[in-house]
Amino acid sequence: MSRIVYALVIYLLVTVMIVLPPLLVVVMALSHGLGAAIESLADPDALSAIRLTVIITVLTVCINTVFGVMAAWTLTHFRFPGRNLLVVLVELPLSVSPVVGGLIWLLVFGTQGWWGAALERWGYPVMFAPPGILLATLFVTFPYVTRTLMPMLAHNGRAAEEAAVLLGASLWQVLWHVTLPGARLALVSGMLLATARAMGEFGAVSVVSGHIPGLTETMPLHIETLYNGYQTVAAFTMATLLALMAMIVVLVRSLIERRLDRTEPSI
Repeated sequence: MSRIVYALVIYLLVTVMIVLPPLLVVVMALSHGLGAAIESLADPDALSAIRLTVIITVLTVCINTVFGVMAAWTLTHFRFPGRNLLVVLVELPLSVSPVVGGLIWLLVFGTQGWWGAALERWGYPVMFAPPGILLATLFVTFPYVTRTLMPMLAHNGRAAEEAAVLLGASLWQVLWHVTLPGARLALVSGMLLATARAMGEFGAVSVVSGHIPGLTETMPLHIETLYNGYQTVAAFTMATLLALMAMIVVLVRSLIERRLDRTEPSI
């Protein structure tokens, strides 16, 4: 009987905290009909926000996948002075507020920062431009690939890699043909987690973007602009689209992790 009560309590909490909010967002988006919702997405600023979000997300995931694999491989295969400190630094974006990350980039690349004024004089502004948004998103999503991949690489060990080296394989051949195939599901899972995080990032991006409609507004920032402008249908429609994109990514990741649980040790 107690198990049934516990299950009902969990279902109630999940419904109230997780299911109900997105459902209400969809209801508000369709409050003036499907046509009005679709029309709001056809607005040039909305299309620009969607396009910028997709571009930044793709670039972020590609860059962080490369560096995440390198970091995970280095941290699991070598012991060196300062290794534990490096692990802490990799996990730092998970611990600090994203706004702090945005302020750090502003300090470095802002007009009053260390290099910002020089870059602007040369015609390469970073802050209040897409490069700044990319840097902020890279900061908040960097740990995901590394931390998802590390336990699997550590479990797989180095025996197969050492055998490949003895057979004459180069470092990149070992990494591409031996290391990554043994942890491919963990790698894809980390990439999808970084994707969902990048699409929805608000705090760090808000600091460095300048909120310029049509230029530096991602989907989360555009939602805030629309809502503050009392364009509720457009705001909730954009929020619905963003939620659907994130849910698709999370669903794919859940399917991959289910397969991972069946074929490989849990991470």
